Amino acid sequence: MKRVTIYTDGACSGNPGPGGWGAILIYKEQKLEISGYAEHTTNNRMELLAPIEALSRLKEPCEVDVYSDSSYLCNAFLQNWLTNWVRRGWIKSDKKPVENRDLWEMLLKFTQMHLISWHKVKGHADNPLNNRCDELATGEIKRRRSK
Repeated sequence: MKRVTIYTDGACSGNPGPGGWGAILIYKEQKLEISGYAEHTTNNRMELLAPIEALSRLKEPCEVDVYSDSSYLCNAFLQNWLTNWVRRGWIKSDKKPVENRDLWEMLLKFTQMHLISWHKVKGHADNPLNNRCDELATGEIKRRRSK
């Protein structure tokens, strides 16, 4: 299997409000930066959409390391929140429905195709790739505002 590294970030101006996401895919010496925009969204949706968009670019099953500063995203996998939500019929431990179920279901499909390891990084710190993803995400929002 090919080994791919993905860095992701999401941003929102207001919550909800206009949002952006950014991702960097790295395979050997190749690097691909991607980003996108949503008119009315939340920060959490952008944090989930970034890895979805990145993983959708992979053409075959891969070993993937996903790096994100989103506790919401990473803890769902690292602390088995997602497994428990599915087991309980998409209900959280507080008995409320899971938000963003549509995006979580997309991420689950990718976990069936790829061997994914999730890594939580500190946001707005000294990680240049995470900082670049933040620039991509916020840049999408700024670019739309200036139109």
